[in-house]
Amino acid sequence: MGSVKVRGYLLDTHIWFWYLVGSERLPKGLRGLIDEAQDRCWFSPISVWELSMLIARGRIKISGHFRPWILKALQLFPIREAPFNLEVAIVGQAIELPHSDPADYFIAATAKVYELTLLTVDERLLGLDWLPSHSE
Repeated sequence: MGSVKVRGYLLDTHIWFWYLVGSERLPKGLRGLIDEAQDRCWFSPISVWELSMLIARGRIKISGHFRPWILKALQLFPIREAPFNLEVAIVGQAIELPHSDPADYFIAATAKVYELTLLTVDERLLGLDWLPSHSE
């Protein structure tokens, strides 16, 4: 049986952040996968917004101000942007998730619209039959 060719990977907000900061919370398998597939890794601009909200609430910390930090992060790890567009908004409204986190709706919809495999450790997103995902 041959392996399935993956078009690309959408990094969930926590995966992207953990990779950027070198967190030990990022599973080694995902770190290796991202290292090997950097040219096929994508992020949603919703993740930038979500990070800013987490910083504002004191749930995560960065050094310095957010804008220069995120611009530097994107230079160091030049990941592709999967733009938030009309189709993502429409699909985001139509999907069903087992919770009500708005960022997750847009991230899941982005993966679906752009036909990307979501890299996440969020149990609420893993195992959905319509959402290709990977956690290790």
